[in-house]
Amino acid sequence: MKLSTNTMDVLKNYANINSGLYFKKGNVLRTVSSQKTILAEATIDDSFPQDFGIYELNTFLSVVSLSKEVPEFEFEDKLVKIVSNKGRSKIKYRYCEPTMIKTPPEKNIVLPTPEITLALSEEDFTWVNRVASVLSSPHIAIESDGTDVCISTLDLQNDAAHSDSLQVATGNGDVYRIIFKTENLSKVITGAYDVQISSKGLAHFKNKTRKMEYWLATESGSKFEGA
Repeated sequence: MKLSTNTMDVLKNYANINSGLYFKKGNVLRTVSSQKTILAEATIDDSFPQDFGIYELNTFLSVVSLSKEVPEFEFEDKLVKIVSNKGRSKIKYRYCEPTMIKTPPEKNIVLPTPEITLALSEEDFTWVNRVASVLSSPHIAIESDGTDVCISTLDLQNDAAHSDSLQVATGNGDVYRIIFKTENLSKVITGAYDVQISSKGLAHFKNKTRKMEYWLATESGSKFEGA
């Protein structure tokens, strides 16, 4: 089988969340960060024929990218053969045991009733991540004074730090400040998202164009006061 561009994009994104990945038979890929602050799920174009583990996902992707052509994958019991160079090269890449990888829970996460819903455009999502990177802002907040909803870059430990506030929606009277670590939000693949946030400490980001979704833990200091 060959892997589509979409599947490769998902794998590259997942390598930023977890160094390893356990593939389940079928077309759904799930991963979780080492601190369990990010869980991601994607439905991909391809369907894997069996369960297997890849310990170093970035190394695996580097091997796949060696070929100028799209390689073929031949899955065996203990390894996958990556066939390229018009069939002349067959790299044997061995699986690892599931216990060697941090894997997500079997049960799906259920988001508590969300008090906050937000449509986030790709342009705004890209902007806030770029600004946070340039300003070295360790935190990103979704906040509302009741009138405007903004996404802000900030440093909770330093009031004198550079910051930015981007107005993204009109408020509904609710007052809140939901805080994320920039390092977590930056691992969400670029795109437009429907966002739901619960004051119980969990947010759900659902991509509008790809079958990808993320659950992110919110940080201490987050608050929701309502209208």
